[in-house]
Amino acid sequence: QVQLVESGGGLVQPGGSLRLSCAASGSFSSIQAMGWYRRAPGKQRELVAHITTVGRTNYENSVKGRFTISRDNAKNTVYLQMNSLKPEDTAVYYCHAVISRTLTADYWGQGTQVTVSS
Repeated sequence: QVQLVESGGGLVQPGGSLRLSCAASGSFSSIQAMGWYRRAPGKQRELVAHITTVGRTNYENSVKGRFTISRDNAKNTVYLQMNSLKPEDTAVYYCHAVISRTLTADYWGQGTQVTVSS
C-alpha cells in the first residue's frame, strides 16, 4: 500500500514562511510527477505547484516568486517552501504524486492545514 504523508503546516503571520514536506512510503516502482494542491474555504481545489522527475516546475500564478517546490528522489519526498505568506494562502494543502506499482496511478495525502493570520 502506498501512503503520502504531509507535514509542516501550521499557523503563521502574514509575511512569514513555512516548509511543507510530503514523504511517500510503501511498495512502488517509482514516483513520477509530484505536486501540491490546496483547498481554501469556499473554494475548489487548485494546483499550487508541480514538479517532474527531472525537476521541471510550474506554479499557480499567485504563488510565483513566493513558493518553491523541490524533491529529493532518494528520500521519496517533495517539499514546498512557502515564503511571504498571505492570508489568501490559507488552505488545506494536499500532496499529490503519480506513482508506479503494477499500474501508474494518482495518490493523495490527507492534507495539512496552513493558516496565515495576524
